[in-house]
Amino acid sequence: MPTRTALITGASRGIGKATALRLARAGMNIVATSREIESNEAVREEISRAAPRALFVNMDLASPDSIRAAFARALEQVERIDVLVNNAGITRDGLALRMKPEQWQSVLEVNLSGAFYAIQQVLPGMVRERWGRIINITSVVGQMGNAAQANYVSAKAGLIGLTKALARELARWNITVNAVAPGFIETDMTAGLPQQIKDRMLAAIALERFGKPEDVAGAVAFLASEEAGYITGHVLNVNGGMYM
Repeated sequence: MPTRTALITGASRGIGKATALRLARAGMNIVATSREIESNEAVREEISRAAPRALFVNMDLASPDSIRAAFARALEQVERIDVLVNNAGITRDGLALRMKPEQWQSVLEVNLSGAFYAIQQVLPGMVRERWGRIINITSVVGQMGNAAQANYVSAKAGLIGLTKALARELARWNITVNAVAPGFIETDMTAGLPQQIKDRMLAAIALERFGKPEDVAGAVAFLASEEAGYITGHVLNVNGGMYM
C-alpha cells in the first residue's frame, strides 16, 4: 500500500493542527497550510516531530489565486495529494439586522468557496489515481442553526450540501467525500466566548464536557483511512450528544 499524503488547511492551531498530528501518526505524509504557517516556527517544529518530511505552505483561502499557487507549490514537492481536509474557517458574528456585506461575504469566501476551490485542485490527481478522501469540517451549527451567526451557519450548512453533491459526483472514481461536524470544541476560536454562553452550551451536551481537537482529529483519521472506503456522503457528528 502506498504512503498517502494528506493536505490540511488551517493546520496552525486547534482542530487543524491536531488533525495533522493524528494523520502523521497514522503514517501519512503531511502538507500543512494556513495563512502564515511558513513563519510559525513553533507549529512547524511540533508537526515536524511527528512527520519529519512535512511540507508547510502559506495559503489564503479568501483568494483563489493563493489557493492555486499553494497547491502548485505543494505538488512540485509531493507526488500527489490523496487526502484533503478542509478545516480552515473564520467567524464574523453579528445579528442579521446589522450584518455588513463584508461580514457575510468574507465568511462565505473562506469557509465555503475556499473549500470548493481547494477541492478543485486535488481532483485531477485523485481521478487519475482512482483513489481519494475529501473531508470537510463543518459544524453542529450548520445542522441546528445559531443566532448571530447567519453567515457562519450558512457556510457550514453549505459545506454539508457540497459534501453530498460531490459524494455522488466522484464515487465513480473511488473518491469518497464526507464531513465531520464538531460540536463545542475547546479551541482558540471558542476560548473568548462569554462564560454564560459556555455554561449554556455545556448544559446542552449529553456527555457533560466540551470536546477537544483530538476528538475531531480521530474522526477525520477514520474517514481518511482504508477502512472507511464504503462511507461517502456522510456527516459524522462529533458533538458529545449536543445535537442528535
